[in-house]
Amino acid sequence: MKKATAFITLGALGLTFSGSLMAADDYITLASTTSTENSGLFDAIIPTFTEETGIEVRVVAVGTGQAFEIGRRGDADSLLVHDTAGEEQFVADGYATERLNVMYNDFVIVGPSDDPAGISDSESVTDAMQRIAESASPFASRGDDSGTNRAELRLWEDAGVTPKGEWYRELGSGMGPTLNTAAGMDAYTFTDRATWVAFENPQDLTLLFEGDEALFNQYGSLLLSEERHPDLKHDLAAQWHEWLVSEEGQQAIADFEVDGQQLFFPNAE
Repeated sequence: MKKATAFITLGALGLTFSGSLMAADDYITLASTTSTENSGLFDAIIPTFTEETGIEVRVVAVGTGQAFEIGRRGDADSLLVHDTAGEEQFVADGYATERLNVMYNDFVIVGPSDDPAGISDSESVTDAMQRIAESASPFASRGDDSGTNRAELRLWEDAGVTPKGEWYRELGSGMGPTLNTAAGMDAYTFTDRATWVAFENPQDLTLLFEGDEALFNQYGSLLLSEERHPDLKHDLAAQWHEWLVSEEGQQAIADFEVDGQQLFFPNAE
């Protein structure tokens, strides 16, 4: 009788241990942008997803260019980034099988309150950037191949400006550190609105230019290729990918606010 009891006890322990291993494996690694992380969006929406599905989401917050590279290596199960052209190329190259619009916000230009380049009354974002370059006013660029950095460089090109010289500082850092540097040196910088609103150390920085259609900032989710990387957690990642564009996911995104301000606007297609 004692031997039978011992056998049942060990069996029960074995089942419990096996279940714990399975539960511990119910997570995905998400490579995403610093803006989604720094703004607090993931802290707000991931718990809802986890509660509904039992799947934990572990975020690696990097620039979009780095997120693409992580995805190419198969070091993440899912991507949520903001460079539509790059995302479409990522799919065309066979690294992902599907891209979905998830949400959007916009970019803004912030700078010292005295606005030495006079961009606050600019007619367009290209006009604003031309004024910064022509006045050689200090400009802090992320310089990190992020979605924000890629958008900034496209706008310099549209403005007919090749940014270089002492006034243009390429930092190679995320959005939060770039804003801190810009604040410390009274420089202009190009930022997504969400990180700016959540930024707690503006010093003399203020929002000086916004509203141009060229500042539209789209975020997309990528479903990675099972053929390229069969060992990834494709089933779990697909649940995250689909939840983001579901009614529940879109509502969670819409409900996220900082200081009463909605920072991301759902637009699943």
